[in-house]
Amino acid sequence: MFAEGETVFLEDAEGKRHWLKVSFGMLKVQGLGAMDGSKLKGLDDGDRVTLVGREYTVFRPGAMDLIGSLERGAQIISPKDAATILMHCDVKSGDRVLEIGAGSGGLTTALLTAVGPTGHVHTMELKEENAKRTERNVARTGLDSRWSYSIGDAREADPGIDWQADALTMDMPDPWLALPNLDPLLRAGGRLCAYVPNMNQMESIVTALREAGYADVRALENIQRFMEVHPGGVRPSFDTLGHTAYLIFARKRAAPVTERAGESENRSQARFNKVKHASGDGPCPRIADSVK
Repeated sequence: MFAEGETVFLEDAEGKRHWLKVSFGMLKVQGLGAMDGSKLKGLDDGDRVTLVGREYTVFRPGAMDLIGSLERGAQIISPKDAATILMHCDVKSGDRVLEIGAGSGGLTTALLTAVGPTGHVHTMELKEENAKRTERNVARTGLDSRWSYSIGDAREADPGIDWQADALTMDMPDPWLALPNLDPLLRAGGRLCAYVPNMNQMESIVTALREAGYADVRALENIQRFMEVHPGGVRPSFDTLGHTAYLIFARKRAAPVTERAGESENRSQARFNKVKHASGDGPCPRIADSVK
């Protein structure tokens, strides 16, 4: 059954939707006016309710419904592309995802739905206004407990996370320039997606990924066509979801064993230097204390 504070929508016979947060008191619904929320008590997904002499179906929204209802500003990644990203990046419950570029929160919403309550999505956005719009959209979905964001240029800034991501998505004009900065934040075996509108951008990021040693580098675009189905007549719709962007996918390989050994030695040396600096020329403080 629906709980108070949950986001749902009312759909009439013509398919028009009215969004609201469930409250069992009086509430205001855009396009309908004041409504007695007690009529929602005891209802569940797909139940019907009569308001002012009209029948509505109450639905709990899925990711595609939420994406379609977002406050728009910057262009969103459409559901047809978002679904492909989720599958190719194997985003699942419990995963941690680093997203570069918020847009208006379309892909963010899909990612948050996929990672579930035990996962997390951190978004790094260049423009404050886009991040704030996405923040409002995420709060409206009720998924904000598993989301965080930071402002910065992905080509050089630190996103501020203390974990390695299972998946990295990049919706930015020049992802190949951000790759050196972001690569250490993606775990070995993790998956990457770059989303770019032009062929020369696609060529640049594919080349950069191959030179960086990524595996399974591939690029594609989605063309989706709806069908008009009526009794005695079926034809393709004239409204085709054509080119939106090119999607580039890859998987990160671990560094060669010799490189990893060198990195481990460098980290050990750095720790030794830190201890030596903290204790001056004398012995490590803990050792000195034990001698006393």
